[in-house]
Amino acid sequence: MKQQYRKPSYLHPVGGSASVRHKTKAILRTAGLHTVCESAQCPNIAECFGSGTAVFLIMGDTCTRRCAFCAVKKGIPSSLDPKEPERVAKAAARFGLKHVVITSVTRDDLPDGGADIFAETIKEIRDRLPEATVETLVPDFAGSVEALQKVIAARPNIFNHNVETVPRLYPEVRPGADWNRSLKVLKTVAADGLVTKSGMMLGMGEKPDEVRAALEELRSACCKIITLGQYLAPSRKHRPVARYLEPAEFEYWREQGLEMGFKEVFSAPLMRSSYHADSLFC
Repeated sequence: MKQQYRKPSYLHPVGGSASVRHKTKAILRTAGLHTVCESAQCPNIAECFGSGTAVFLIMGDTCTRRCAFCAVKKGIPSSLDPKEPERVAKAAARFGLKHVVITSVTRDDLPDGGADIFAETIKEIRDRLPEATVETLVPDFAGSVEALQKVIAARPNIFNHNVETVPRLYPEVRPGADWNRSLKVLKTVAADGLVTKSGMMLGMGEKPDEVRAALEELRSACCKIITLGQYLAPSRKHRPVARYLEPAEFEYWREQGLEMGFKEVFSAPLMRSSYHADSLFC
């Protein structure tokens, strides 16, 4: 697949306050915390850090899986830090967050995939910021329903699990994941009454009919919120961009998603699963 290197003008992100951005980084470094904004090379990092917000990446910065699209470091992860949930909560309080988003690297090396740490982090945030809403963006916990139930029991306000791309591309893009397993995660969570959310990146070689079919399956799995954004290759070592979609195409998929019955569809070239995540509560 040939890489398209020249980005369209509409893919240039906006910046935020430089002074606030430096303050955000200082708080994170002092707390010894990672963010998906930095680890995944999010294009919106300047805007989000510049407005004093960040998405916490727990359980280290090293993932046990090797997805072809992702910039997060791969390898053997470090041991868990039992104080990390408390440090996340303290940092969220320092930022004054009203909506806290927690995600993680995938930890297939752990018996429960890190579900206990997710639950403990939610508890610490609720203890320190009782008025804040909490959103979790979780891995698939290798299909463990027992692990999934630990996070469900912590009752996050939004439970996000990204499918990332269409089923046909999983062997190339997400070799350690399984489409049906991800759908089961969303179905299980929705059956317990939590608001479910998922996300896909477009421009990796998928076809329009595959996008439609994937969205229909997500709705059948009772997914209520979907995010759609343009895939941007982090480097030449990652999966190349097959195509840059026009803004009108993202608007088309937003309309189609709403017609399918999604409660909310956030679809735009620079959309990411946690971008402006607090807008649902404002």
